[in-house]
Amino acid sequence: MTTILDTIVAAKRVEVAATRSREPLADVLRRAESLRPVRDFEGALRKSDIQIIAEVKKASPSAGVIRQDFDPLAIACTYERHGAACISVLTDRQFFQGDLHYLSTIRNNVSLPVLRKDFVIDVYQLAEARAAGADAVLLIAEILPGNALTELYDQARSLGLGVLVELHDADQMPRVIDCGATLIGINNRDLRTFETRIEHTLDLAERVPNNCCLVSESGIRSHSDLQKLQQSGVDAVLVGESLMRAPDIGIALDELQGIRR
Repeated sequence: MTTILDTIVAAKRVEVAATRSREPLADVLRRAESLRPVRDFEGALRKSDIQIIAEVKKASPSAGVIRQDFDPLAIACTYERHGAACISVLTDRQFFQGDLHYLSTIRNNVSLPVLRKDFVIDVYQLAEARAAGADAVLLIAEILPGNALTELYDQARSLGLGVLVELHDADQMPRVIDCGATLIGINNRDLRTFETRIEHTLDLAERVPNNCCLVSESGIRSHSDLQKLQQSGVDAVLVGESLMRAPDIGIALDELQGIRR
């Protein structure tokens, strides 16, 4: 049975091939080399208190359009003013209505580290991310079988990018650790079914080495969720949909942090 994740990855292969035919990898790498050094994405999350990666996300396959009045730069600036540690930008166009241009615009106008969140399957996307100004990229273990995860991790690091390596399935944990990841994300959403439960992080947290920075992703909606995760050793959370749906994004981010205004 074909899942939505299978469909997205198949479409991504076509997309990458088409983009590569328009601009060769060597040209993208030359653009990337001219950029300033990246900001320390992982370092921004290694604090005593739990940190928030706030996501700029217009739509998703399961929810459709999440926010009609979508202004990516205004949203990112709001996140910065209200205490986010980092910003994640959805760049997939076909399924999430994202754009790499959103990331470039945000990176040029905020001081926070910025993550390219996409379905990365090829070194070309890493070069694109760096050329667009990304400080870090997301790698998803489930879509990178065999040696692909380690190869892309090493290639990302060689470009100077930070890497958030994400998994959902428990059996992916050894591969994630073995690839060298020090920033590990546990996705509470199964990308094949879109079922979401934050307890999934609690189930797997003890398997993450103590020297790693642990990020819980998806399904986090309240300050009590943050407290529960922090008590289980989580260092940071990635939050998108609950903030995107809020009438006032700044107030929603304050409340997530336990700040009442």
